[in-house]
Amino acid sequence: MRKPKIHSRAPFPSLLLCLFLFTQFSWALSDEEIRNYQAFLSNRIAGERMAYWAEKFLGVPYDRDPQGLYVTRAAIVADDAVDCMYLTFRAVELALSRSPEEAIHVALDKRFHTRGILRDGKVVNYDDRFQYGEDMIRSGKWGREITSQIGRTARIRGSRNYDFFEVLPPHEMARKQGKLRSGDILFFFKAPEKRVVEEGVGHMGIVKLEGKDSERKIFLIHASGSKSSGGSVKKVPLVNYLSSMPFVGVKVTRFE
Repeated sequence: MRKPKIHSRAPFPSLLLCLFLFTQFSWALSDEEIRNYQAFLSNRIAGERMAYWAEKFLGVPYDRDPQGLYVTRAAIVADDAVDCMYLTFRAVELALSRSPEEAIHVALDKRFHTRGILRDGKVVNYDDRFQYGEDMIRSGKWGREITSQIGRTARIRGSRNYDFFEVLPPHEMARKQGKLRSGDILFFFKAPEKRVVEEGVGHMGIVKLEGKDSERKIFLIHASGSKSSGGSVKKVPLVNYLSSMPFVGVKVTRFE
Protein backbone atom coordinates (compact mmCIF):
# COMPACT_ATOMS: atom_id res chain seq x y z
CA MET A 1 0.00 0.00 0.00
CA ARG A 2 1.37 3.37 -1.00
CA LYS A 3 1.91 5.74 1.90
CA PRO A 4 0.26 9.14 1.66
CA LYS A 5 2.65 11.97 0.86
CA ILE A 6 3.38 14.13 3.87
CA HIS A 7 3.55 17.85 3.11
CA SER A 8 6.08 18.97 5.68
CA ARG A 9 6.11 22.58 4.47
CA ALA A 10 2.53 23.38 5.51
CA PRO A 11 3.39 25.00 8.88
CA PHE A 12 5.90 27.42 7.39
CA PRO A 13 3.52 30.16 6.18
CA SER A 14 2.14 30.45 9.70
CA LEU A 15 5.63 30.42 11.15
CA LEU A 16 6.76 33.13 8.76
CA LEU A 17 3.73 35.22 9.63
CA CYS A 18 4.53 34.88 13.34
CA LEU A 19 8.13 35.86 12.72
CA PHE A 20 7.00 38.86 10.69
CA LEU A 21 4.65 40.02 13.42
CA PHE A 22 7.34 39.45 16.03
CA THR A 23 9.84 41.59 14.15
CA GLN A 24 7.24 44.30 13.65
CA PHE A 25 6.03 44.55 17.22
CA SER A 26 8.50 42.86 19.59
CA TRP A 27 10.45 46.07 20.13
CA ALA A 28 7.48 47.98 21.56
CA LEU A 29 7.86 48.96 25.20
CA SER A 30 5.18 48.69 27.85
CA ASP A 31 4.41 51.62 30.13
CA GLU A 32 6.15 49.77 32.95
CA GLU A 33 9.31 49.34 30.88
CA ILE A 34 9.24 53.02 29.93
CA ARG A 35 8.96 54.00 33.60
CA ASN A 36 11.91 51.77 34.47
CA TYR A 37 14.07 53.30 31.74
CA GLN A 38 13.05 56.81 32.76
CA ALA A 39 14.06 56.07 36.35
CA PHE A 40 17.37 54.61 35.14
CA LEU A 41 18.06 57.77 33.11
CA SER A 42 16.99 60.26 35.76
CA ASN A 43 20.55 61.38 36.61
CA ARG A 44 21.65 61.91 33.02
CA ILE A 45 21.48 65.23 31.20
CA ALA A 46 18.64 65.86 28.76
CA GLY A 47 20.70 65.32 25.61
CA GLU A 48 21.96 61.92 26.73
CA ARG A 49 18.41 60.87 27.58
CA MET A 50 17.22 61.95 24.13
CA ALA A 51 19.94 59.96 22.38
CA TYR A 52 19.14 56.94 24.55
CA TRP A 53 15.46 57.04 23.62
CA ALA A 54 16.19 57.58 19.95
CA GLU A 55 18.39 54.48 20.01
CA LYS A 56 15.52 52.47 21.52
CA PHE A 57 13.70 52.90 18.20
CA LEU A 58 16.44 51.30 16.09
CA GLY A 59 14.91 48.90 13.59
CA VAL A 60 11.38 50.27 13.93
CA PRO A 61 9.71 50.42 10.49
CA TYR A 62 9.35 53.70 8.65
CA ASP A 63 5.87 55.21 8.84
CA ARG A 64 4.47 55.19 5.31
CA ASP A 65 1.21 56.94 6.18
CA PRO A 66 1.28 60.21 4.18
CA GLN A 67 0.35 62.40 7.14
CA GLY A 68 1.75 60.11 9.86
CA LEU A 69 0.02 57.28 11.70
CA TYR A 70 -0.23 59.35 14.85
CA VAL A 71 -2.22 62.00 12.97
CA THR A 72 -4.45 59.50 11.17
CA ARG A 73 -5.19 57.78 14.48
CA ALA A 74 -5.53 61.11 16.34
CA ALA A 75 -3.10 59.60 18.86
CA ILE A 76 -0.10 60.80 20.81
CA VAL A 77 1.57 57.38 20.91
CA ALA A 78 1.87 55.42 17.65
CA ASP A 79 5.21 53.69 18.08
CA ASP A 80 4.64 50.82 15.64
CA ALA A 81 6.06 52.90 12.76
CA VAL A 82 7.88 56.24 12.79
CA ASP A 83 8.98 58.94 10.41
CA CYS A 84 11.79 61.38 11.15
CA MET A 85 9.54 63.95 12.81
CA TYR A 86 7.71 61.46 15.03
CA LEU A 87 11.01 59.86 16.09
CA THR A 88 12.23 63.29 17.17
CA PHE A 89 8.95 63.98 18.94
CA ARG A 90 9.04 60.78 20.97
CA ALA A 91 12.73 60.88 21.86
CA VAL A 92 12.33 64.40 23.24
CA GLU A 93 9.02 63.75 25.00
CA LEU A 94 10.25 60.60 26.73
CA ALA A 95 13.52 62.28 27.69
CA LEU A 96 11.84 65.32 29.25
CA SER A 97 9.33 63.35 31.32
CA ARG A 98 9.37 60.95 34.27
CA SER A 99 6.47 58.72 33.28
CA PRO A 100 4.56 57.68 30.15
CA GLU A 101 1.67 59.84 31.31
CA GLU A 102 3.87 62.90 31.72
CA ALA A 103 5.32 62.27 28.25
CA ILE A 104 1.82 62.75 26.84
CA HIS A 105 1.55 66.13 28.55
CA VAL A 106 4.95 67.12 27.16
CA ALA A 107 3.73 66.08 23.70
CA LEU A 108 0.60 68.21 24.00
CA ASP A 109 2.84 71.21 24.58
CA LYS A 110 5.64 70.56 22.11
CA ARG A 111 3.98 69.09 19.01
CA PHE A 112 1.71 72.08 18.49
CA HIS A 113 2.01 75.75 17.64
CA THR A 114 -0.31 76.42 20.60
CA ARG A 115 -1.24 73.33 22.61
CA GLY A 116 -2.76 69.95 21.80
CA ILE A 117 -6.25 69.07 22.99
CA LEU A 118 -7.26 65.55 24.06
CA ARG A 119 -10.89 64.46 24.17
CA ASP A 120 -11.80 60.89 25.04
CA GLY A 121 -8.21 59.89 24.43
CA LYS A 122 -8.06 61.41 20.92
CA VAL A 123 -6.23 64.50 19.72
CA VAL A 124 -8.82 66.85 18.21
CA ASN A 125 -6.59 69.64 16.90
CA TYR A 126 -3.75 68.04 14.95
CA ASP A 127 -4.34 70.75 12.33
CA ASP A 128 -2.39 72.96 14.77
CA ARG A 129 0.61 70.59 14.82
CA PHE A 130 4.07 71.37 13.54
CA GLN A 131 4.27 70.18 9.94
CA TYR A 132 7.47 72.00 8.97
CA GLY A 133 10.78 71.44 10.69
CA GLU A 134 11.78 75.07 10.29
CA ASP A 135 8.71 76.05 12.34
CA MET A 136 9.85 73.67 15.09
CA ILE A 137 13.19 75.45 15.21
CA ARG A 138 11.70 78.93 15.28
CA SER A 139 9.23 78.02 18.06
CA GLY A 140 12.03 77.34 20.55
CA LYS A 141 10.10 74.32 21.80
CA TRP A 142 12.60 71.90 20.28
CA GLY A 143 15.74 73.26 21.87
CA ARG A 144 17.81 76.40 21.42
CA GLU A 145 19.21 76.92 17.97
CA ILE A 146 23.02 76.80 18.07
CA THR A 147 23.80 76.54 14.34
CA SER A 148 26.06 79.59 14.21
CA GLN A 149 27.97 78.38 17.28
CA ILE A 150 28.94 75.16 15.53
CA GLY A 151 30.51 76.65 12.41
CA ARG A 152 30.35 79.13 9.56
CA THR A 153 26.90 79.31 8.02
CA ALA A 154 25.75 79.96 4.47
CA ARG A 155 22.51 81.57 3.37
CA ILE A 156 20.03 79.74 1.15
CA ARG A 157 16.72 80.94 -0.23
CA GLY A 158 13.79 80.66 2.16
CA SER A 159 10.18 79.60 1.61
CA ARG A 160 6.73 80.46 2.92
CA ASN A 161 7.27 83.22 5.50
CA TYR A 162 11.08 82.82 5.62
CA ASP A 163 13.17 85.09 3.42
CA PHE A 164 16.23 82.87 3.83
CA PHE A 165 17.74 80.09 5.95
CA GLU A 166 21.18 80.22 7.55
CA VAL A 167 22.60 76.68 7.45
CA LEU A 168 25.85 74.81 7.88
CA PRO A 169 26.98 73.44 4.50
CA PRO A 170 27.67 69.68 4.61
CA HIS A 171 31.46 70.10 4.49
CA GLU A 172 31.36 72.63 7.34
CA MET A 173 29.11 70.39 9.44
CA ALA A 174 31.51 67.49 8.88
CA ARG A 175 34.51 69.65 9.77
CA LYS A 176 32.91 70.94 12.98
CA GLN A 177 31.04 67.80 14.06
CA GLY A 178 33.28 67.58 17.13
CA LYS A 179 31.30 70.46 18.64
CA LEU A 180 28.12 68.38 18.72
CA ARG A 181 26.73 66.69 21.81
CA SER A 182 24.49 63.68 22.33
CA GLY A 183 20.87 64.70 21.88
CA ASP A 184 21.51 67.57 19.50
CA ILE A 185 18.78 67.68 16.86
CA LEU A 186 19.94 68.07 13.26
CA PHE A 187 17.54 69.57 10.73
CA PHE A 188 18.52 68.92 7.11
CA PHE A 189 17.49 71.53 4.53
CA LYS A 190 16.45 71.00 0.94
CA ALA A 191 17.73 72.96 -2.01
CA PRO A 192 15.03 75.40 -3.19
CA GLU A 193 14.50 73.58 -6.49
CA LYS A 194 13.82 70.28 -4.68
CA ARG A 195 11.07 71.55 -2.36
CA VAL A 196 7.62 70.06 -2.93
CA VAL A 197 5.29 71.85 -0.49
CA GLU A 198 7.49 74.88 0.24
CA GLU A 199 9.28 72.95 2.98
CA GLY A 200 12.71 74.08 4.09
CA VAL A 201 13.53 71.05 6.24
CA GLY A 202 13.47 67.73 4.44
CA HIS A 203 14.73 65.47 7.21
CA MET A 204 15.83 65.43 10.85
CA GLY A 205 17.64 63.18 13.29
CA ILE A 206 19.36 62.99 16.67
CA VAL A 207 23.09 62.91 17.45
CA LYS A 208 24.66 60.24 19.64
CA LEU A 209 28.29 60.37 20.80
CA GLU A 210 30.14 57.22 21.81
CA GLY A 211 33.62 56.89 23.31
CA LYS A 212 35.96 59.55 24.63
CA ASP A 213 38.63 61.86 23.27
CA SER A 214 40.43 60.38 20.26
CA GLU A 215 38.17 57.32 20.35
CA ARG A 216 34.97 59.36 20.15
CA LYS A 217 32.55 58.47 17.39
CA ILE A 218 29.61 60.61 16.30
CA PHE A 219 26.44 58.98 15.03
CA LEU A 220 23.15 60.12 13.54
CA ILE A 221 20.03 58.24 14.62
CA HIS A 222 17.25 58.83 12.12
CA ALA A 223 14.22 57.29 10.45
CA SER A 224 15.79 56.30 7.16
CA GLY A 225 13.32 55.81 4.34
CA SER A 226 10.42 57.40 2.51
CA LYS A 227 6.64 57.31 2.42
CA SER A 228 6.74 55.47 -0.91
CA SER A 229 9.39 52.84 -0.23
CA GLY A 230 9.47 52.44 3.56
CA GLY A 231 12.62 51.88 5.59
CA SER A 232 13.53 51.79 9.29
CA VAL A 233 15.28 53.68 12.07
CA LYS A 234 19.06 53.47 11.69
CA LYS A 235 22.23 54.65 13.40
CA VAL A 236 24.99 55.70 11.01
CA PRO A 237 28.27 57.60 11.32
CA LEU A 238 27.32 61.23 10.86
CA VAL A 239 30.22 61.97 8.52
CA ASN A 240 29.08 59.15 6.22
CA TYR A 241 25.57 60.52 6.11
CA LEU A 242 26.79 64.05 5.38
CA SER A 243 28.97 62.85 2.51
CA SER A 244 26.07 61.31 0.59
CA MET A 245 22.92 63.09 1.75
CA PRO A 246 20.65 64.90 -0.73
CA PHE A 247 20.46 68.05 1.42
CA VAL A 248 22.33 71.35 1.14
CA GLY A 249 22.64 72.36 4.77
CA VAL A 250 22.00 71.69 8.45
CA LYS A 251 20.61 73.58 11.42
CA VAL A 252 21.24 72.40 14.99
CA THR A 253 19.18 72.75 18.17
CA ARG A 254 20.11 71.69 21.69
CA PHE A 255 18.35 71.11 25.00
CA GLU A 256 20.47 72.28 27.95
